[in-house]
Amino acid sequence: MNKAHASGGRGRETSLPVAIQGYEGSFHQVAARSFLGKKVEILPCATFSEVIKSASDPALTKGGIMAIENSLAGSIMPNYNLLQKSNLSVIGEVYLQIDQHLMVNPDVELDQIREVHSHPMALQQCLGYLNQYPWKLIESEDTALSAKQLMLKKSKHTAAIAGKLAAELFGLKIITPNIHDVKHNYTRFLVLSRTPEVVDGANKASLNFHTDHAKGRLAEVLTLIAGEDINLSKLQSFPIAGSQFKYGFHADLEFDHIEQFNNLLKKLDKSTEYLKVLGIYKKGKYKK
Repeated sequence: MNKAHASGGRGRETSLPVAIQGYEGSFHQVAARSFLGKKVEILPCATFSEVIKSASDPALTKGGIMAIENSLAGSIMPNYNLLQKSNLSVIGEVYLQIDQHLMVNPDVELDQIREVHSHPMALQQCLGYLNQYPWKLIESEDTALSAKQLMLKKSKHTAAIAGKLAAELFGLKIITPNIHDVKHNYTRFLVLSRTPEVVDGANKASLNFHTDHAKGRLAEVLTLIAGEDINLSKLQSFPIAGSQFKYGFHADLEFDHIEQFNNLLKKLDKSTEYLKVLGIYKKGKYKK
């Protein structure tokens, strides 16, 4: 799955959608459009596990988009485990600014609102604004779904919190934009494919490794990374299933030339018990 394919390449693969978590109008769809173009089709999935399953099925999709971390909430730990256990490869990433907007049906004004519906996380992110009003806050399973339900029910006393795309798709009016408390809130999304791709100009890689847990072994691995003048942009530990509190590591590495990474792999092969390259790709840019 790549940008050329998404814009009209060859074969049945190009006609298939991309699996995302959430509903039409969600931030996952925004991320998919950002990487693959506005015409990309999506397959909404209720859970991240379903995203991985659907992205792995060549009869259903040409890949998937999955959130992996947020600048406020931190790492989405279950998703690291899902990725590591899958046969999918990371072929790209998207950093998306999460802007939350208060939206209503077109003929509704602020003083008519009695309830506000959205995902619990979105409500939490907007409490500074919401606490100014005596509105009842109703939790839902998805921001975009809240917007869609608002449109379908045509309520004059209900508002939803969601992203700009949801308002556009469902014909809603953004009555108050950017109501989130922290104005620089980013989510990082991974672009997943069944086929590994190393594009020209690749300067980032994700890998998973275990050491033998001898004293200083992790420090040895980190020294090898630094020795190749590679930036360790993320190191995430997680327990190895079935072990007695032994840990594996997810690492994101940034480099100037692919040769640096290839040289590192040769050295890491001797210093780790387990090593899996999850993907080699171009570092994402921050987008609104």
